[in-house]
Amino acid sequence: MQTKDILEFDRTHIWHPYTSMIDPLPVYPVERAEGVRLHLADGRVLVDGMSSWWAAIHGYSHPVLVDALARQAQTMSHVMFGGITHRPAVELASRLVRMTPAPLERVFFSDSGSVAVEVAIKMAFQYWLSKGERRRTKLLTVRGGYHGDTFETMSVCDPENGMHGMFSGVLPQHLFAPVPSPAFGDAWNDAHFEAFETLLRANEGDIAAVILEPVVQGAGGMRFYSPEYLRRVRGLCDETGILLIADEIATGFGRTGTLFACEHAGIAPDIMCVGKALTGGMMTLAATLATAEVAEGISRGELSVLMHGPTFMANPLACAVACASIDLLESSPWRERVSAIETQLREELAPCADADTVADVRALGAIGVVETVRPVNMAAMQRFFVERGVWVRPFGRLVYIMPPFVTEPDDLSLLTHAVRDAARDPRLFS
Repeated sequence: MQTKDILEFDRTHIWHPYTSMIDPLPVYPVERAEGVRLHLADGRVLVDGMSSWWAAIHGYSHPVLVDALARQAQTMSHVMFGGITHRPAVELASRLVRMTPAPLERVFFSDSGSVAVEVAIKMAFQYWLSKGERRRTKLLTVRGGYHGDTFETMSVCDPENGMHGMFSGVLPQHLFAPVPSPAFGDAWNDAHFEAFETLLRANEGDIAAVILEPVVQGAGGMRFYSPEYLRRVRGLCDETGILLIADEIATGFGRTGTLFACEHAGIAPDIMCVGKALTGGMMTLAATLATAEVAEGISRGELSVLMHGPTFMANPLACAVACASIDLLESSPWRERVSAIETQLREELAPCADADTVADVRALGAIGVVETVRPVNMAAMQRFFVERGVWVRPFGRLVYIMPPFVTEPDDLSLLTHAVRDAARDPRLFS
């Protein structure tokens, strides 16, 4: 098929994320991805500022990951995980147990971040059912959050301002505290936590778990909040026995400057979800980790097995690549790289704050955010970025970048200067 045929068929038949089939947004055919660059079919080359939605932390086509995939494909691409185990899964589980906070030592593999969160929620509910406490059917979370697009995960996304607000009438109803505050780095006041604590104590006997994105709220608003808030949540969960689920799908594996965002607060959850960067963006894979107390609590119940089992659970190709990605991360100077990216993001995005179109500018780790006053015109702004030779995917009132950790300063400057110019151009807003 020629490029024009690909685009025509795509427009007519293929549904892209969060797009209409009546008036779809433009798409840009990619022929090849290498390093931090996307090579379009028309010959243009774009510096990638999105890491394919947080995932490609090593860039694209990294030879270590390609080699791991090729070697595994020569022996075993997939086997069912029911009644069978294999070296790549065991080796990956051992790495995850070693590198995540100490109490997390039981690993359940799945094939996407949303499913990992579904599994975490199911674990929490089944834990209490196994203990004979059938009242605990509620989850407590905060507004401004995002946990995925499947049904139960939608129920703990922001119920009004999130992308799933229209489903509120058909989703399970859970409990929402205000958006967590203060911002990361701002002074703490106990008043910041009062609403959350009041809501938890008023519903204590009905809550199975608290679920949060630690420190960084992702697609729900790209907010960075105080680690002290997370510490207070952990303390309150310890006091009441309510489980704490940390959704580290987006923040895990170094994105915020620590290996996992929970480390900013020095806490460990009862259940943790990881995905996205787990394989360095090469394969789809996720995992839900739990403490021995949670795993054994479920296993001692009337129904002693965890009721979940994805077909492609612990896919050997994905597990082998994930092992290679973790080893590559740990052997690299990733902390220094992420710190340098954060410094450059802060310095080069700061001038955006002077524009009338901009509400706020913030950076943490390898995440830079320009929050605008009005929603962006997606098609116009996307075209602007492509013409500038960069790939940035804004949404709503957020123009943000989360580049691969291997991005060089000159390439990062191409991204930040394009964002700076786009944020100041009133023609690019709805």
